[in-house]
Amino acid sequence: MKWLYIIIIMLFISACEKIEIEPLHFFGLMEVPEGFPNVVEPNDNQFSQKRWELGKKLFYDPIMSSDSSISCASCHASNLAFSDDVAMSLGVQNRLGTRNSPTLANIAYHPYFTREGGVPTLEMQILVPIQEHNEFDFNILLIAERLKNHPAYVEMASDAYNREPDAFVITRALACFERSLISGYSRYDQFVNYNKNTLTRSEQRGMDLFFSEKTNCSSCHSDFNFTNYAFENNGLYEEYSDEGRFRLTQDEADKALFKVPTLRNIELTAPYMHDGSFTTLEEVIEHYDSGGKNHPHKNSLIQPLNLSNKEKKELVAFLKTLTDESFTNNPLFQN
Repeated sequence: MKWLYIIIIMLFISACEKIEIEPLHFFGLMEVPEGFPNVVEPNDNQFSQKRWELGKKLFYDPIMSSDSSISCASCHASNLAFSDDVAMSLGVQNRLGTRNSPTLANIAYHPYFTREGGVPTLEMQILVPIQEHNEFDFNILLIAERLKNHPAYVEMASDAYNREPDAFVITRALACFERSLISGYSRYDQFVNYNKNTLTRSEQRGMDLFFSEKTNCSSCHSDFNFTNYAFENNGLYEEYSDEGRFRLTQDEADKALFKVPTLRNIELTAPYMHDGSFTTLEEVIEHYDSGGKNHPHKNSLIQPLNLSNKEKKELVAFLKTLTDESFTNNPLFQN
């Protein structure tokens, strides 16, 4: 009889927090998840399988860097939702980068690129890491010359774009591959679109708190991609060594403003902030709960939240439901 009671209690506890998780759903190339808009593609770079294959090969090839030591994937790892796990990634000759590597998940939907928003298209963004001294430290014309010495690249460029490997081909192919990195099948997405049993009650309370006026999280981390792409200061410091959007505009009002990042797959993209200064989600929540440091450009919505320990844990629990294992385990995107 004693064991019967134990079994009944265990079944009751299990039922209270039971999570019904859908099996991994591996999206096909450019397949748009429920609730996502269609991807807008440039007229001169419409998606094709051959363009995607060339872009993927380039993404994983260290031939892109001046000393052939690193590739795009060196700082954007597929198992980390195409981000990195260090504050600043290392470039050629182990040169330390200047900003934390952001996730490339859903990069197709961004209206502009880099943390100060100075690059208008994904094709143009490809040039940034190539020429940065602390990243590839190279010239795209020299990369093209290298590729012309490889018959496989010559053939793939011809098949994909009907031209030899050149700057046009390199930027377009890489952009084509990166546009396919669409992530939208997390447990949160399953809860919203398919199955109301995929989140625990604790996670649902965290979700309610996230979207509440008490925290105002969703004022900046909004819409399907959990970002409004605006430029904000979140009170990380009183004085910033990185001047953010001011580097682009030279407008005093833009000092220490950075593009609001997506929160999708946030569990996998630590460390956090533009400089990787927080290593855990708990630290991030503590920062916002404190109201941040005093800075003249800090967003006025960032005020002390006075969250309980239970609420902090529930917020973290909810953020972890934004992890999309179907995306990080999709063999299409792995090397």
